[in-house]
Amino acid sequence: MKLLVTGGAGFIGSAVVRQAIAAGHDVINLDALTYAACLENVAGVADHPRYHFERADIRDRAALDRILAQHRPDAVMHLAAESHVDRSIDGPGTFIETNVLGTFHLLEAARAYWTGQGRPGAFRFHHISTDEVFGSLGPDPKTDGQFTESTPYDPRSPYSASKAGSDHLVRAWHETYGLPVVLTNCSNNYGPYHFPEKLIPVVILNAISGQPIPVYGVGENVRDWLYVEDHADALLTVIGRGQVGRSYNIGGENEVRNIDLVRMICAILDRVRPQDRPYADQIAFVTDRPGHDLRYAIEPTRIREELGWRPSVTLQDGLERTVTWYLANEDWWQPLLNRQGVGQRLGTG
Repeated sequence: MKLLVTGGAGFIGSAVVRQAIAAGHDVINLDALTYAACLENVAGVADHPRYHFERADIRDRAALDRILAQHRPDAVMHLAAESHVDRSIDGPGTFIETNVLGTFHLLEAARAYWTGQGRPGAFRFHHISTDEVFGSLGPDPKTDGQFTESTPYDPRSPYSASKAGSDHLVRAWHETYGLPVVLTNCSNNYGPYHFPEKLIPVVILNAISGQPIPVYGVGENVRDWLYVEDHADALLTVIGRGQVGRSYNIGGENEVRNIDLVRMICAILDRVRPQDRPYADQIAFVTDRPGHDLRYAIEPTRIREELGWRPSVTLQDGLERTVTWYLANEDWWQPLLNRQGVGQRLGTG
């Protein structure tokens, strides 16, 4: 296939780009190169004959029309988004502009392109979203359950509200105009190339630099962690075999409290880069973020039974790989520490 990947210089998008090229697809990487994007994420495929980069903003309809007409993709994989909850609390406008209006412009450009091509049945618009649109679950997996594809939307932050809005637009364009769409909602991703303002990179980098390791509240918030390369594999499975109009929840089957996750990372560092005291001694509980959702958890039956996909990387193995990668790639993350907002406490309301 020829895939147009939006946000392909970001964390998840670059993993999709790398895997798609390795799988034999042609890839057009469309990215605006905002603060969290790094072309170094795709440096390994930059010279590949099946790879092409287009610097453009998904809010720029003229640029979208040009890129679609020039490259004539078989599918659009829409990952471009503002995604940091804390930043959405401080500046919600950017999230509405990019995640809602940007998705609208991309849908309209894709619809015009698809119609102009004679409405080919094989075309797909794949919208990649988050489990955060479903809100917050109670603490007990046995009584409070997990998110399914039919869980009602209940977003609690400007970020999740903006992603919920984009999800609704995609479904509406399918129902109203017949645009062949598939949707996915994933749990928390982690792994190599994760921008260093997110939890797992913060823990690793603060630990090895001797700084306090911040944990919001008392660390009781629970997340389901999905290794980014597993996620990329799932997305390529859905774009290839997912049913039009269908949504698929993608989880890592690795549900854990934040404080336990942090301690797991500290224990790995104690082993691979020992110091004179346990890294867990650097843990510092800090003021919680406003409206912090208690628990996210994915019920992955649909993607497992319909498409035969499930994650292959356990949390322990994935954290080992991630820690090892960060320790070996200081040249990648060190310059990013100077980008706006990185290393600062954001989203305190």
